[in-house]
Amino acid sequence: MTAPITIVFIDLTGSTAAYEALGNEQAAGAILKITQWVGRVCEAHGGRTIKYLGDGVLASFDAGMQAVEAVVFMQQNHTERMQDWPEPLRMGLKIGMAAGNVVEMASDTYGDSVNLAARLSDMAGPFVIWADESVVQQLGPRPGGAGMAQSEALAGVRFRSLGAVRVRGMVQTPSVFQIEWNKDLATQLLTMPGELLENMPAYGNDASIALAWLGSSAVFAASDMPILIGRIPDCGFVVSDQRVSRQHVRLEWVDGAFVLTDLSSFGCWVRFQDDVGTELHLRRSQCILHATGEVALGAPFSDFSAPVMAFNVLNMSGTAEHASATPSLFDDMGGL
Repeated sequence: MTAPITIVFIDLTGSTAAYEALGNEQAAGAILKITQWVGRVCEAHGGRTIKYLGDGVLASFDAGMQAVEAVVFMQQNHTERMQDWPEPLRMGLKIGMAAGNVVEMASDTYGDSVNLAARLSDMAGPFVIWADESVVQQLGPRPGGAGMAQSEALAGVRFRSLGAVRVRGMVQTPSVFQIEWNKDLATQLLTMPGELLENMPAYGNDASIALAWLGSSAVFAASDMPILIGRIPDCGFVVSDQRVSRQHVRLEWVDGAFVLTDLSSFGCWVRFQDDVGTELHLRRSQCILHATGEVALGAPFSDFSAPVMAFNVLNMSGTAEHASATPSLFDDMGGL
């Protein structure tokens, strides 16, 4: 059986602002130098540059371990180098990785892993590395206990599960991990990657989801979906904060799961009570809500004043009895 190829998509963020601030010639020259450096880093770690895409680079590696070494080195060094650059040139890297079988034709590469790596790069945001489970599995044995997840084969590389993330244009729902490249990152933020697609609770069509924000609470059945959550009164659940968009997120029932889709300009942040290290930033992207957690709308959890909506997924119908109990569902979430 052919070994999977690890595909890496590296994209520069903020290039539009660089063109506006510096002009076409200077910005294009700077972007070219950065992307060529990215290509050289890939090749120095045993990879192959497939093609340059304006402000992006598509590369492939025979081994996931080599690919992770390359992108960690890339983020660490690029972030350090750009501290001395003018503000318009401080363009962060967002990186997506996926492994699988590919087809090479006419000096290009095709396959589901190519599409997934590109999608994960787009969703990851600046200074972030996202990888699918097939990449993480190549990094060596996983620890047996709870706590930090670290590759034994690749010393110092840490990763944490972001759960099952719905990716636009993909039929399957991949399990996604964040590769932590920042040496100063507190280790207590890292959690054991779980087989979330296998262990995620199974919900029937009688499932419901309870939502709470400040003094407002409601329970919605799967049959009530889809609903909109936002600032205007027409939304199914209203969060009346100025940082919340008129229609900020959509909640729907898809293939036995509650799927949250961000519709806003500034995004939302999701975290789960049973995994305090998981904090997923969504911007025009989706994730599956399971168990109990919180969604910060329009501002991250690090902003103590952020409008935060609690959720609890219940394997029962959203009857009046359940609705009356909703406030108590979230009493213990203050320390999340």
